[in-house]
Amino acid sequence: MAHSTDNKALGFKDTIVIGMMTFALFLGAGNVIFPAALGLEAGTNLLPTMAGFLFTAVGLPAFIMVALGMVGKACQFTAPLTGGLGRAFWVSLFIAIGPAFAMPRAVTVAYEMGLRPFVEGDYLLPFTIVFSLVILFLTYNSQKLVDWIGKLMTPAMIAILAAISVAALLFPLGSIAEPVNQLAITPVTEGMMQGYMTMDALGAVGYGWVIMQAINSRGVTSSAQVAKSTMHIAMIYSVLMGGCYLALSYVGATANTIAQGATNGGEILSLYVYEIFGGFGQLLLAAIMILACLSTAVGVAQANAEYFSSTFKVNQTKVALVVVIVNCFIANFGLDQIITFSLPGILILCPVALALVLASVVSHHFPQVKPAHNAAMILTLVFGTIDAMSIIGVIPASLDSFFAANLPLYTAHTSWLIPCVTAIVVQSLISVLTGSATKAPEAI
Repeated sequence: MAHSTDNKALGFKDTIVIGMMTFALFLGAGNVIFPAALGLEAGTNLLPTMAGFLFTAVGLPAFIMVALGMVGKACQFTAPLTGGLGRAFWVSLFIAIGPAFAMPRAVTVAYEMGLRPFVEGDYLLPFTIVFSLVILFLTYNSQKLVDWIGKLMTPAMIAILAAISVAALLFPLGSIAEPVNQLAITPVTEGMMQGYMTMDALGAVGYGWVIMQAINSRGVTSSAQVAKSTMHIAMIYSVLMGGCYLALSYVGATANTIAQGATNGGEILSLYVYEIFGGFGQLLLAAIMILACLSTAVGVAQANAEYFSSTFKVNQTKVALVVVIVNCFIANFGLDQIITFSLPGILILCPVALALVLASVVSHHFPQVKPAHNAAMILTLVFGTIDAMSIIGVIPASLDSFFAANLPLYTAHTSWLIPCVTAIVVQSLISVLTGSATKAPEAI
């Protein structure tokens, strides 16, 4: 018997294309250059370090995508929140992963590594204008987003990264050295913390709008099929992103001979590809950066346009234009200034997003349990702020020592986790004991 339209499944080809699109949305410049630096520092502890790193840098985003497929819509993550907490969270998230931080960072990194090595003088302003126009063009052609990113950009990026990885295997530029700093003592824990700091978990919540739109546009609307399709897409993303991280970390681990004095993964990759490929290598690296940054910027611009147009009932085309203009303006302040002013907010938003996802998964599987979103969000906001202050180094020494001795998981920058889980468990027990099942309110 033929399936009804409402139970239509996502085809194999569409699953591959959307999976590759998802990989491209996450593969920003930081995702390319960070593993190389981590690999160089991890040295002979590369495998345990990357095991921890992959758990948080790939596992958490994949988990959030699967959770999104379960609940059906990203807005359900905040549906049980009272007052304006839900809308405040989404507005903050989309501004952060859009024009305030992720997009300007993508533009400036694309300039620093994609154009600046080949020119003399400062061309940041004209570059940001041209780059932003390309972002705007791709965002306006939303119906072609999957085709552009899934069928063109992603295969090109995979081919470029594969060329560098194969070269690292065949022509290593040095033996793997001993690990340094904390990676010599607790490589798994340190790898997990560094993976958490990629903040792709935050991006996974925002990218959900694009992923769901892509699935629904293929005629897949039933909750069971959407959940199944999302799981398959998350698996494709995990394989591609995990392979990318492992390959680039190995490049860094075997580049110690030529990477002495390098301060970041970008320098390591630049030195490596120049040593192996010469001038062609520089062009190769430039292509990686431009494609990675462009795909990320298009993804977050589309997500912003989708959210603000549907929430505030404004024209999506106008929203995209405003987002790209603001991005172009902020990008000209430079990468250092963007990170300095935006990082604290990002570090607070990330654990809050994870807390809401955890609460939503529990509510989905146990509908008789009263949602614990409010308590989970507030507690995570408090303890997540403490973690953020610790990471950026603004906590007084006396308080830092006190928290390190008395606050569980503080040294791993995840002191929010236990209070969050406790709030969910306590709320669940109260609901079961009192029988106070409560239907979640409508999405904000």
